Amino acid sequence: MASTGSVSMDDYLEQIWHLIETNGTAKATELAQRLDLSQPSVSAMLKRLDQDGWVINEKYRDPKLTAKGKKMAEAIVKRHEVLTSFLRLFHLPESVIYNDVEGMEHYISLQTLTCVEALTKCLKQQPDFLNQVIQELEKNS
Repeated sequence: MASTGSVSMDDYLEQIWHLIETNGTAKATELAQRLDLSQPSVSAMLKRLDQDGWVINEKYRDPKLTAKGKKMAEAIVKRHEVLTSFLRLFHLPESVIYNDVEGMEHYISLQTLTCVEALTKCLKQQPDFLNQVIQELEKNS
C-alpha cells in the first residue's frame, strides 16, 4: 500500500494510529497538538478523511480508523520505521534522521522500501561491512 496521495492525510493517519496505540483513543485536541495545527484545521481534515473512508469521524466522538485507514496507517508507520532503522545504522544525528524520514516516507515506492529493508537487514548481519561503509562515509565528510 503506497499512500493516500496526500502528505497531510498520511501524517494525520500516522498520528491517529500512534495516539490510539499509546492512549487507546485519538482525541482531536491531541491530534492538533501533535501536528501543530489549529482545531478547525484538524476538524476539516477529519471530515475529509471520513468522506474518503479513512476514518470514522462522528460529532462529539473521537475519530477512529476504518479497516482501510488502519491498514494505511500501519503501512505509513512501517515505512517510517524502516527508513529510521536504515539511517540509524550510519550514526546520523536524530534530528537529521527525523527530518529526512519525514520527507522520504511520503514518496518512497514499495519496491524501493523493500530494497532498503533488505539492505538494512543485511548490513545488521554484516557488522564488519557496515563499519567499512561508515569509515568510507567518514572519509568523505
